[in-house]
Amino acid sequence: MAAPETDPELSTRITCVVHYVIDPTKLDDFERFAREWMRLVNANGGVHHGYFLPAEGASDAAEALFTFPSLAAYEQYRRRFSDDPDFIAADRIRDHSACVLRHDRTFMRPLFPGDVSGEKG
Repeated sequence: MAAPETDPELSTRITCVVHYVIDPTKLDDFERFAREWMRLVNANGGVHHGYFLPAEGASDAAEALFTFPSLAAYEQYRRRFSDDPDFIAADRIRDHSACVLRHDRTFMRPLFPGDVSGEKG
């Protein structure tokens, strides 16, 4: 089996980076929201790399990173948002608490330390 950083089957992976502006007075609500989404991503074909919460510096910034095998797999996961009760309940935490003021998603292609060939997957 090829190492993850050189496996051509893994070259289609996509990592979603979510940048959050949060209400720092509602950090407990945001953590509850984050725990639910980590569970949902991991249960639906993705790998969640965690949420990164304020420690020093800006107290209203948080980040999340998770990876899916492909953009198609991510889109399949996204299709469940509007009708799956677990996804709806997770969003309800955010909506009812108003812990998230804004969020933006960016999609990235992972590049690993072992990929020194300079060639794309």
